[in-house]
Amino acid sequence: MEGLKLRPYQEEARDAVLREWDAGHRRTLLVIPTGGGKTIIFCEIAKSEIMHGRHVLILAHRGELLDQAADKFERVTGLGCSREQAEETCLGSWYPVTVGSVQSMQRPKRLEKFVPNFFDTIIIDEAHHALSDGYQAVINHFPEARVLGVTATPDRGDRRNLGQFFDSLAYEYSMAAAIASGYLCPIKAQTVPLQLDIRGVATQNGDFAAGSLGSALDPYLDKIAQEMTQYCKDRKTVVFLPLVATSQKFCQILNGIGFRAAEVNGNSPDREEILRDFEAGKYNVLCNSMLLTEGWDCPSVDCIINLRATKVRSLFQQIVGRGTRLSPGKEYLLLLDFLWQCEQHSLCRPACLVAKDEAVAEKMAQNMEDGQMVDLMEAEEQAESDVVADREAALAEKLAKMRKRKATLVDPLQFAMSIQSLDLANYMPTFAAEMEPPKDSQIEWLEKHGVFGGEIESAGMADQLITTMKDRMGRGLATPKQIRFLEKRGFLHVGTWSFADANGMIGRISANGWKTPWDINPATYTPESYNDTNEETERVSF
Repeated sequence: MEGLKLRPYQEEARDAVLREWDAGHRRTLLVIPTGGGKTIIFCEIAKSEIMHGRHVLILAHRGELLDQAADKFERVTGLGCSREQAEETCLGSWYPVTVGSVQSMQRPKRLEKFVPNFFDTIIIDEAHHALSDGYQAVINHFPEARVLGVTATPDRGDRRNLGQFFDSLAYEYSMAAAIASGYLCPIKAQTVPLQLDIRGVATQNGDFAAGSLGSALDPYLDKIAQEMTQYCKDRKTVVFLPLVATSQKFCQILNGIGFRAAEVNGNSPDREEILRDFEAGKYNVLCNSMLLTEGWDCPSVDCIINLRATKVRSLFQQIVGRGTRLSPGKEYLLLLDFLWQCEQHSLCRPACLVAKDEAVAEKMAQNMEDGQMVDLMEAEEQAESDVVADREAALAEKLAKMRKRKATLVDPLQFAMSIQSLDLANYMPTFAAEMEPPKDSQIEWLEKHGVFGGEIESAGMADQLITTMKDRMGRGLATPKQIRFLEKRGFLHVGTWSFADANGMIGRISANGWKTPWDINPATYTPESYNDTNEETERVSF
């Protein structure tokens, strides 16, 4: 990787993390999808840290992740690193970067050998593990160290949990954005109308218990294998199952009906050989019991089957992420989605990968149950449009009341819906600073620029509004006061208009004695671009 050129979002991510640290946010998060090059990013961050004379510890919970981090760091920077794992130690080494196993580092006898300021920076790979006792023991031993957590999880619940420890979210790059930019391959989901009844499966630690799930899945294995003959014969497929015994049984079933299947688990003596043979094409199906969710990459995988039903979105994304990398000749990843009968509404399905919120995910799932193969990005766009329409209908009465108020300021919810921003409408604070009440200076700024501050409950929401409004100012879009004025008169989605379009319409209304011109129907009106060459309009102060 000599002369490595980072992708634009990777540069942005690196710079954002360094800015957060410089701003005093000592514990910050980086969200990058599986296959998005998160290891390269944190290696670049580590490189920046050692250039400033700092010692860096890269923590991971599995040997494969340590190997990957050490190898990538050397390839990215040309520098070596020491290890803190089993009998190996970094003490006495001159390398400024150490990759460490949390299982080894957390042991009191090992930690006692380090002075509290030995590491200046700690990078946690797969940061959704960071709240565990082992990670916390290591972090607390180095209280002044700056911490970066790297994760692929898009789940709001996970982030709220991580917000108990981390101070901020430095940067987020979604799977949807990576697919749209061509950095990950498109995903097509095929719903298979095989009803798998897991309503009686027990739960453990917030997810389905693997043992109970394996027993419930067992009667369906033959039918699932038969369904695979329709979709997977010419594909390189990875199947995730809840138990080693279930994985081994399913592998036998597949081989019995003509597949070239192999199975790997934590006790497989020939695991590395099987993985190499699968990548080389000797096998076309690889079965595993959750072994391959992290630390293993095979870009040519073009079909994923998840038979380990889960409510944990981070786990689901890790599973699907095994097939999202680009590879020559690979057009898209096929994701087979079986219809689980489940009383838990939080069961993860393909929609969870790209949907912006639960309402969009639910609408996507409903739209996808007709058995047709769908492109996830196209399905998400349609579902978001449907959700916006549904929400606007539900909010119509409230917005009508807002329009009747004499106040000249726009309600924050009306503003969010007017500019068609579901992210803003659904915003929930994650970190402690975001959950604090809004500052007087934030409310003053917002009301000065046309947004009613009485409805804003958190500093995070105020900050989101201010950031959005400043961006809109820079792009010359309609102001909140223009939105309030025109939507009070029945115009729709004024937030999507340009400032000039809104100002032009207000000018026409002003010239008409503050009445809407007779030839304008606000409910169906689509603005035309106003400029000085085609129509003279008075600039109205909004």
